[in-house]
Amino acid sequence: MMPTTAEPAPVQSDSNSSAPLHTELGRTRLRISRLALGTVNIGGRVEEPEARRLMDHALAQGITLFDTANTYGWRVHKGYTEEVIGRWLADRPARREQVVLATKVGDPTGSGPNDHGLSVRNIVAACDASLRRLRTDWIDLYQLHRIDRRAGWDEVWQAMDLLITQGKVRYVGSSNFAGWDIASAQEAARRRNALGLASEQCVYNLVTRHAELEVIPAASAYGVGVLVWSPLHGGLLGGVLRKTRENTAVKSAQGRAVEALEHHRNTIAAYEGVCADHGLDPAHVGMAWVLSRPGVTGLVIGPRTEQHVDGALHALRTPLPEPVLARLEELFPPVGRGGSAPDAWLS
Repeated sequence: MMPTTAEPAPVQSDSNSSAPLHTELGRTRLRISRLALGTVNIGGRVEEPEARRLMDHALAQGITLFDTANTYGWRVHKGYTEEVIGRWLADRPARREQVVLATKVGDPTGSGPNDHGLSVRNIVAACDASLRRLRTDWIDLYQLHRIDRRAGWDEVWQAMDLLITQGKVRYVGSSNFAGWDIASAQEAARRRNALGLASEQCVYNLVTRHAELEVIPAASAYGVGVLVWSPLHGGLLGGVLRKTRENTAVKSAQGRAVEALEHHRNTIAAYEGVCADHGLDPAHVGMAWVLSRPGVTGLVIGPRTEQHVDGALHALRTPLPEPVLARLEELFPPVGRGGSAPDAWLS
């Protein structure tokens, strides 16, 4: 029996909100949602049944950009998250036409000497493996997970040219690049008469603002879209002190949020106070601030529940009052005006 193709899920119209949900990615004509469904929590923190509900809900709300990586799901095994997404896509093939699917390459997927990095061999082999796991014929946005300084740009673009010619990749993006890396990638692409990078995915939030120095200006100069990951700094800006008092902290009770809290406790207390004074949720404030910043195309959110998805949509549609924005600048000044340099965990 041939599988039935379900009707596409309804996509929410931009006209229902003051802030459009969809935009173009950098200088390309590709339309994406300004909120990307990040999937790093799938496998270990979010089990497959809940992951399916999250993906259903996000798509129904108009979130069309789904972001993953070939190493996500490592708590089960590397590649597990792509497998979960692939099964979800295969259940209703019409979904694939709606979703802008993004994944990444470069981080180690095995113990072999060619199982990591940005060689032609690894990029092409990793792409084929991702396609199998995702159960699709093409990747909309294939992102270089981080810079590989031992791989020249001629080699990287040769691999991407091959994949694009074969119809396996539509656009190329970067992740965790420095401003100089974006510039060198684009200049090498220009020499090949190629489009080059369509996007850069970088960390950027009130606590970590160093992307303002070179990454965002470089991306803007070259027409590269900016997708922000960790807009709440691992939960630090999501109401960590209140959640700790209420014993409801999950992500913010571990990892870099705990480490950063030791250095920023007084500032975070003042931040949560400002949010409380204006009747605002700290997580909404943190995301809305990033979305308001010049040069930012969208956010990669890592929800664990449907309520987290709805909260991010609320942040997109609810601009922050000017007094709140002004106070945030005082509490979290940019680098060079009192703000801290990049954290060590980013190196």
